[in-house]
Amino acid sequence: MINSVRNTVLSVLNKNNYGYISPSDFNLFAQQAQMELYEEYFSNYNKLINLENSRIAGEDYANLSKAAAEAIELFLVSDFLIPIFNASGNNSTKFEIPSNVTTGNFGFMFSRVSYYNEMRYDGSNDGISGYQLIDTTADFFTIGVLPGDIIVNLDTFTNAIIEDISTSNTLDLSNDIFLNTGEGYAIYSSTNVSEAEKVTDGKIWMLNSSMLTAPSQLFPAYTLSENALIPHPTRYAQYGNVRANYFRYPKNPKWTYISLASGEPVFDQSQPDYQDFELPLEDEYKLAMKILQYCGISIRETAVAQFAIAQQSQDKSALNQQQ
Repeated sequence: MINSVRNTVLSVLNKNNYGYISPSDFNLFAQQAQMELYEEYFSNYNKLINLENSRIAGEDYANLSKAAAEAIELFLVSDFLIPIFNASGNNSTKFEIPSNVTTGNFGFMFSRVSYYNEMRYDGSNDGISGYQLIDTTADFFTIGVLPGDIIVNLDTFTNAIIEDISTSNTLDLSNDIFLNTGEGYAIYSSTNVSEAEKVTDGKIWMLNSSMLTAPSQLFPAYTLSENALIPHPTRYAQYGNVRANYFRYPKNPKWTYISLASGEPVFDQSQPDYQDFELPLEDEYKLAMKILQYCGISIRETAVAQFAIAQQSQDKSALNQQQ
């Protein structure tokens, strides 16, 4: 989609010889345009829900909130959070919030935080086989491990689902998370899970001041402070204890190319840093209009920016008229 958007933008600019936008400038404008549309998804979804509550929105094929929800849910991911270690190397009962370094995605907003309460077993592997855990010191039948349980690698902070118990000391996994012998692991029950409530720093102090209201394993909570998630009660401190469902930011788009002998760039999506837009295809023209706004400012042509703004205003006025 990114090449189609760029061709549209260049076609509009070149029609009246307004100017040329370099690939680097286009990538910067594309990043900002995608971020704008992404954040608009949430406000537009809120407006559509209000229309439904007012019995103004339609149903079936006219159910616009369903399409808006599906667009948002494209960015909904689930990851175990990585614990933060203090200076002595011990877990500090705090967890890193999602980022490119910890989970591979920057978190935009938490949807749900869950605590895995029951650790069935922990140990280290003493054999290597693809998509398996081998631990000859363990008897997984006796331990009570079940298919569907969660297994985490405590050294590499990766996880998998146990698909089958092949033998008493071998588990078949959904992901190949053990590449070396001696890696530590922990197995958690997939059924003994509690959903945590988000509370403010001021409220958690009030809750903890009373035994009747203090967060417990049955009714846990969490707070956010700087770049950390703090679980309550503080018994949760290991990788595999805390899982977050959150909306991630879209990845930065990048139009990659190769240069011909004449110096003209030609689209090449085989480059390792190529990244297409992550928005739905129906937003292609919106991306083009937003990028044209930035282009109009860059080349100091108000006509370009005004054209793009006028096209966007038509979409917004249509939504406002429904209200």
